Amino acid sequence: MKNIKIALALVLLFSISSCDEFLSETPDNRTQIDTPEKISELLVNAYPIGGTYMDFAETMSDNVGDGRFTGASPNNSQNYNWEMQDDTGVDTQSNYWDACYSAIAHANKALQAIEQLGYPTNLNPQRGEALLARAYSHFMLVTFWSKQYNPATAATDLGIPYVTEPENVLIKKYTRNTVAEVYDYIQKDIDEGLKYVTNEYNQPKFHFNKEAGKAFASRFYLIKGNWAKVIELTEGLGSKPAGKIRDYIANTSLGPELQLIDYAKEEHNTNLLIVSSGSIYARSKSSNRYYLNKVKNVEIFGIESNIYDKDWIYSKYSVTNLRTYFVPKFQEYFKYTNITASIGFPFLATVLFTNDEFYLNRIEALIMTNRITEANTELEFFLGTRTEGYNPTTDKLTEAKVVAKYPVIANEYTPFYAMTPLQTSYVKAIAETKRREFVHEGMRWFDVKRFNLEVEHDNLNSAINILTKDDKRRVLQIPLSASTNGIEKNPR
Repeated sequence: MKNIKIALALVLLFSISSCDEFLSETPDNRTQIDTPEKISELLVNAYPIGGTYMDFAETMSDNVGDGRFTGASPNNSQNYNWEMQDDTGVDTQSNYWDACYSAIAHANKALQAIEQLGYPTNLNPQRGEALLARAYSHFMLVTFWSKQYNPATAATDLGIPYVTEPENVLIKKYTRNTVAEVYDYIQKDIDEGLKYVTNEYNQPKFHFNKEAGKAFASRFYLIKGNWAKVIELTEGLGSKPAGKIRDYIANTSLGPELQLIDYAKEEHNTNLLIVSSGSIYARSKSSNRYYLNKVKNVEIFGIESNIYDKDWIYSKYSVTNLRTYFVPKFQEYFKYTNITASIGFPFLATVLFTNDEFYLNRIEALIMTNRITEANTELEFFLGTRTEGYNPTTDKLTEAKVVAKYPVIANEYTPFYAMTPLQTSYVKAIAETKRREFVHEGMRWFDVKRFNLEVEHDNLNSAINILTKDDKRRVLQIPLSASTNGIEKNPR
């Protein structure tokens, strides 16, 4: 594993003086993390800002197909075929692994500083943010590099190293915890973090605030199948939370260039946590051959996919090759370090948690607790806000419509828990809603793993490639930089 190091580098001392005055001084030039302001500054880097998972996660899912134009980058092709990437550059699997562990290192350093200061109450907000940030990066790592959580096998399934202390040696060896152990650690950090986290920031949307923390917790507990906890966490949304979810009518009234910028704006109530990552993912809409192609565009956004038989509101645009499409969500910001030489760093504002997901998680939990009538009311409202010409008087969602639109198919949705036929149809409806809502954002891969869905990828030059149920390729291979340092590889 690449060393998980904080920018506040440890300098080796080559000589030690016996002088009392010398020994009473700080032995190197490290910054002393001893004030709330310094700890807050440290926590700016407690998020995976070194890259994004969205490119590889989205390309592995069933949201993409072959755009059928000549050429594909090795990264795009390897993601599409569920292969280990050779590249370690920005937005790659290896890059995101490193970004997560770097974020964890910053969170751990902050938590260590808070501990050394005696856990003063005025540092509770930083403590809560650090715990949630540490939990989040570990959650993302175990999601991609381990088997899907299953209580029947989690105690023996390979997880990822759960790191809770800053490194204090040049090269530290790590071993993999089990999935059960990782989930226990995550739950402990989430539950503890929610006690302390606050909204008292100058820019709360760029920190784990109370709502973002609850949204993260709802995703975690949904995967664990703790429906009661999800309902408890989402209680504050209320019924039909108009004004809290994304307003696509307002969004689509803008031109495409403004829509690209608008999606991740802090002022939108739905956006709960935003990070600015070093990323070139915004370029994928015009460079990735394996992307939202014509077939997938119709499958996800065609009128046939709307239960009211009406068009969706979402804006979609075709890129210059006229073979792939994109929903405007990402606008790259390029920070020049040398304008003359055109040298600099690309950044991308990405939304990690929204009220849209938070609300859909609640609806799914209502379904799984057999509160079908209530769930139906909420889902009808959500779908209506995304439908052109929706009429709440005549466009009604019924159990019969849901069952007809999303019929139960044997051995299709197979999570570790049981579902009745009616629950299965509604869960499929929500999964397809999330698929459409978060297209390009990589979140479909979470449901592909959670429900153990098969994925078929077509290819102009070869036969259809199928990711079967329980296929070992559902688990990313440990990056070479980590495996060469002793981290056990995943079976292949």
